[in-house]
Amino acid sequence: MWFSTFSTALLGLASVAHGLPGLLPDSKLFRTKTPGGTEISAFKSEGTTVTLEYVTNSGVCETTPGVNQYSGYISVGKNMSMWFWFFEARNDPENAPMALWLNGGPGCSSMVGLFQENGPCHFVNNETEPRLNPHSWNEYANMLYVDQPIGAGFSFGEYNANSTVEAAPYVWLFLQAFFENFQQYSSRDFGLFTQSYGGHYGPEFARYFLQQNEIIADGRGIGEEINMVALGINNGWIDPKRQFKSYATYAHNNPYKQILNDATIDRFIDAYDEYCVPAMANCTELEGQEEACSRADYVCNQQMYFNLRIASKVDFNVYDVRVGADAEDPPETYTDYITRADIMKRIGARTRFAECDETVYAGFGDSGDDARSFAPSLIDVIQHNISTLIWAGDADWICNWQGNLWAANALDWSGREDFAAKSLQNYTVDGKVHGQYKAVDNLSFLRVYEAGHELPYYQPETALQVFKQMMQKKPLTST
Repeated sequence: MWFSTFSTALLGLASVAHGLPGLLPDSKLFRTKTPGGTEISAFKSEGTTVTLEYVTNSGVCETTPGVNQYSGYISVGKNMSMWFWFFEARNDPENAPMALWLNGGPGCSSMVGLFQENGPCHFVNNETEPRLNPHSWNEYANMLYVDQPIGAGFSFGEYNANSTVEAAPYVWLFLQAFFENFQQYSSRDFGLFTQSYGGHYGPEFARYFLQQNEIIADGRGIGEEINMVALGINNGWIDPKRQFKSYATYAHNNPYKQILNDATIDRFIDAYDEYCVPAMANCTELEGQEEACSRADYVCNQQMYFNLRIASKVDFNVYDVRVGADAEDPPETYTDYITRADIMKRIGARTRFAECDETVYAGFGDSGDDARSFAPSLIDVIQHNISTLIWAGDADWICNWQGNLWAANALDWSGREDFAAKSLQNYTVDGKVHGQYKAVDNLSFLRVYEAGHELPYYQPETALQVFKQMMQKKPLTST
């Protein structure tokens, strides 16, 4: 029912947004200025809810000569304005591929990834002004960062999605509007990279994009086919049933800080079997089962997250066990920077900034979305021959590498037996070991040493090498 009603409506809107002859006689692209003097490019259609408003070459963050950038808003429905920031590739942007980066949460801004992880600029030693990031992913690709769902980051309007399945069509519609206005970037090789709750977003969004491609190719809908070539998920929340158990095992045997000792590990494995497993057995679908899935999420988090942390009596940060719970690393310097009035004016932002929006988070929680496994969606993407990477910094606890490996090994795809049986081998960058990996056909797994939850922040050189290899549709390989 979801696909036949809601998605059909979105396809109709996308058909209008796509600018087919005769469909938009009353639409126009024009330039205007804000009261503060910032020049805004705007595309508006009087007959639809589609609008684009953005600033060209603000000079913020990316200061490499000749590299274009755009930042602003694209509507995905009435009173639904989604914030984006786009940076051309520093090298050969006319031919470079394109990648979309999404942070997780649910409800967290992709400005986290932009400023703290893989964007064109970063803050060094907690300085108040950013410097160019030499390992930015736009060294290789045209990079698009989007705040979604509505409410995350600088996005604003009506809260439009309370689950991953509900969020997917809006991101697809956003891309349709983006490619309509920036046609020079359409039809490129396209990669989706995401982290954390991106273990939900990545598989489902990629699957939805592929479904829409088939609809368009069959003539059942109108829009821009997205040339998916790669999906990357670092420290993702993919398969909760397996990953909740890894809270206990990783806490016991990680190489950095023992969180559960030999006397307490069995207690939490028993609690997992007694409480979490039966609760998760009632949450098996991507839609519906709200009460059962919410209950499963509550039970498993109570046993394996809250009770475990209390019982351990160990001070650790859930995103990087090497430091204490109150440590602020990566530093939050960027939030003060992008909420400055002068910076907001230059980039075209016009609302409060929510690094992680509590309303969005609560809505997803109430729907039970957190407890759902998106392994089926991920399998579908792999079977479409998309280069797929599951990777994780091995100092992260909350979406740790062991749980990610279990999720990857359990995927029921054509190469499952070979993949599950294959052992990990050293992964090197310029001859230096930075982790362990394995790859079979188009599926790869990588454990990255000495990296927390926001993997590219800790190991930027490794992250850039991995990103390039996946976007080139190559097997993950050492250098």
